[in-house]
Amino acid sequence: MKITDAHAHVFSDDEARYPILDSARKRPAHIGTVPHLQQQMASAGVQRVVAIHTSMTYGFDNRFLTDTARAHAPWMAGVCTLHPEDPESPDLLRRLVGEANVRGMRSVPAGQPERHLDYSVEKHLDDPRVDALWQTAEDLGIVINALIRLPLADELEVMLGRHPNLSVVLDHCMFAHGSDGIEGETLQKTLHLARYPNLHAKLTWLVAGSDQESPFADTPPLLRAVIDAYGPDRCVWGSDFPCEFYTPKTTYAGHLELFRQELGLSVAEQEAILSSTPGRLWFGE
Repeated sequence: MKITDAHAHVFSDDEARYPILDSARKRPAHIGTVPHLQQQMASAGVQRVVAIHTSMTYGFDNRFLTDTARAHAPWMAGVCTLHPEDPESPDLLRRLVGEANVRGMRSVPAGQPERHLDYSVEKHLDDPRVDALWQTAEDLGIVINALIRLPLADELEVMLGRHPNLSVVLDHCMFAHGSDGIEGETLQKTLHLARYPNLHAKLTWLVAGSDQESPFADTPPLLRAVIDAYGPDRCVWGSDFPCEFYTPKTTYAGHLELFRQELGLSVAEQEAILSSTPGRLWFGE
């Protein structure tokens, strides 16, 4: 089994070559770099990773993501984030897929500022410009990672119905939270969306979605409900690397171990979620 981390963010210490936004959260040197990721992967027995562009740090400048994904194939696949209102984005996506080992696009709603992602602005997923990028992704045979919160779930349904042959991954399950319980609105909508066979659930939030300490007892029942609704062939695990930055209550290896131990996963379920499903989505298996 090639254990695959479907959600890692990578950073460069060379901010002259890869400038960050003024609003970017400050990161300790060497945390989140590729050598740091490789060390953490080796310690946990992870063989492959999907690198997700960090728009809150680099805005819509994907140069570090694409340079990194290109340099580290075949054990890394890249997921870019493009501005939906830039008329050049569809052509840029085609070029990145062809030249830079990009195997997916993180889709954000239209209505964003020019240079960075902003959750506070009025925006829509069901927008012709977003749809053009989804169609481009479908034509290219790559994956869409949908980064939305609950208010846009109905628009996601519209898009899923419009693109039934496009593989879509629901990032962080719309930020479901353990404190809301099994009847929480975000979780219930996530379960409702399982009716769309092209939608997959990204299970990154065992730690980030909990206010508790390890073993984070409030989130495993919710993740288990998602696995039961979608099936393991439509679920993937992600670490949210670097854990020191995003999930400081656990380590990289600890995150994976909690996932394997606290959800009651069978060997077959682990094989699907940790290896074969991400292999199919991002590594052409």
